[in-house]
Amino acid sequence: MSFTIAIDGPAAAGKGTISKAVAAHFAMAHLDTGLLYRAVGAQVLAGADPLVAAKSLCPDDLKVSGLRRPEVALAASEVAVLVDVRKELLAFQRSFSRREGGAVLDGRDIGTVICPKAEFKLFVTATVDVRADRRYRELRSTGMDITLEQVLLDVLARDARDADRATAPMIPAKDAVVIDTSELSVDEAIADAISLVQNGMKS
Repeated sequence: MSFTIAIDGPAAAGKGTISKAVAAHFAMAHLDTGLLYRAVGAQVLAGADPLVAAKSLCPDDLKVSGLRRPEVALAASEVAVLVDVRKELLAFQRSFSRREGGAVLDGRDIGTVICPKAEFKLFVTATVDVRADRRYRELRSTGMDITLEQVLLDVLARDARDADRATAPMIPAKDAVVIDTSELSVDEAIADAISLVQNGMKS
């Protein structure tokens, strides 16, 4: 049986953490689609052509260290606006979404473009200040020398690129359930998401 759960949202809203927990709870496969673009972005930073990098992408490329660095995130959002790159990665994501046993995909356009017929859609969000603080603490914990102001500017710029791009802008699907994690703990956000998915499976 195939059952697709599409989870979208902006950077540092908590969708990655929630997606992994939801996938584990329901014993489904999980795909962080942002890693596809980060992997392409990392190769572009190393001098590769974006389309060539997308066409040659393999699973091992998603395991490369450093994909969470800010400069890679920036490169990822820049290649994500390229129509040909998005087309190249589309088939991979759609094939993954229909895996036997179900799949959870998280990104920015899963419920609207990649899997518009997903059985359940979730949009995870939080205020920009909360998201910037979360990302700042995450980066500082890795030893990165960066200021909260820098992170906030990066988050705002990323939001603008993701929401304003002509192809597959980041917007909640019309039938997506929205969770605002601004004032929720990690455990509370996960519990809410699992409960919503369970209710969705019954309907």
